[in-house]
Amino acid sequence: MSLFNVYPLFDITPVKAKDVFVFDENNTKYLDLYGGHAVISIGHSHPKYVAAISEQVSKLGFYSNSIQNPLQVQLADKLEQLSGCKDYDLFLCNSGAEANENALKLASFHNGKKKVVAFKNSFHGRTSAAVAATDNPKIIAPINAQQEVEILALGDLESLEKALAKNDVCAVIIECIQGVGGLDESTATFYEGVDALCKRYNTCFIADEVQSGFGRTGDFFAFQKYKVTPDIISIAKGMGNGFPIGGILIHPNIKASFGLLGTTFGGNHLACVASLTVLEVIEEEQLMQNAKEISTYFIEKAKEITAIKKIKGRGLMLGLEFDFPIAELRKKLIFDHKIFTGSAKNPNLIRILPPLTIKKEHVDLFFEALKSELKKITT
Repeated sequence: MSLFNVYPLFDITPVKAKDVFVFDENNTKYLDLYGGHAVISIGHSHPKYVAAISEQVSKLGFYSNSIQNPLQVQLADKLEQLSGCKDYDLFLCNSGAEANENALKLASFHNGKKKVVAFKNSFHGRTSAAVAATDNPKIIAPINAQQEVEILALGDLESLEKALAKNDVCAVIIECIQGVGGLDESTATFYEGVDALCKRYNTCFIADEVQSGFGRTGDFFAFQKYKVTPDIISIAKGMGNGFPIGGILIHPNIKASFGLLGTTFGGNHLACVASLTVLEVIEEEQLMQNAKEISTYFIEKAKEITAIKKIKGRGLMLGLEFDFPIAELRKKLIFDHKIFTGSAKNPNLIRILPPLTIKKEHVDLFFEALKSELKKITT
């Protein structure tokens, strides 16, 4: 049987990894500055993480959500402690797409409305709001056809109010730092305005923290830079450090009832242990503080390079924008310098999403390689 060919693949086969490095079948070492789309938060094969999952799988990997799982309670408590999101409830699922799909459905159940507002160049997984990330709706079609999605320009409060005033919008879903779309970020006035409008028109404010959460921006969540209170917060990616897990945090103004949401594998024992260990390592190794410190160092180094036209993002969710397409540059970094980086919808942008354990010496390796390749381009 052949694989369904939907992903373009580099001719590299990783077989093992350790912290910020990945090794292929020839034991070639690559510096990982992408972390599998911001998934690797505490470094590959962290010893505490490996030990915790190994111990749990030897006891119980999964059982139905119809029985008590104290690990879910422990995860919820630890998540509340580190995130500072007091009094929210937690619903666990398997991925960012499932988290956002549940968030959109829950918003509709809560206020009885159907329409969704998202923003241009956003990305919310393979959901009814995913079409916002692409100019070609055939690439990513809506899953839930009942929820019509209106796409607005980021920063346009006037159009948002007009949309909400029709009283048919169940939710506004937004990334406070866009991921796939290219790391665009608006102003405090805009995000706080979105929050205020949602409250005025009985619309759920969904903060999509699937990529930006779990300390990646230096804060636990990207929205915490602003004075906003989301009704629903979607999480995944760095939550499990490679183990599939996602979830939504739900404000107490949304009430639960039996059968309102459901999942088969969500919140299984292995997933809970994986995420609990991630949170413990983030706390013990002060990885959010490291994200801020390394971010400052990275940005200082980037400012020294005139070919970089714009530095985008916060923490270790960063982008370097050039005035030329970066596809060939990324290939040179991978194959000649053994460094993984990421791309975006913006063809001129390199995305940097390393493990939160990254050190200054790793940043130096990247900029040495980048300068070397840029020199070839300009000479």
